[in-house]
Amino acid sequence: MKPPPTGSVRINKATDDNIGKGIDVALVTLSFLGIGYALDRWLDTKPVFMIVLVVLALVGEFVRFWYDYDARMKVLEAQRASAVHGDRP
Repeated sequence: MKPPPTGSVRINKATDDNIGKGIDVALVTLSFLGIGYALDRWLDTKPVFMIVLVVLALVGEFVRFWYDYDARMKVLEAQRASAVHGDRP
């Protein structure tokens, strides 16, 4: 069997990473929703904890995405800068 071309492996890796991030967001949000639901039933405060914890989970996930993105861009900028400086005589 022939191995797949390098470009398609790179695309599949990016797709797998994005699917993993999506599943992570869904699981964290559902977990916080469940915890909020349990707290609301226990304390008899209908949707208060559910709403607060879901919003907290989503804000936390987006902040994490921002820091991951920022770290990735710094690595890529450093690689680009080293490639530019490496080409100088």
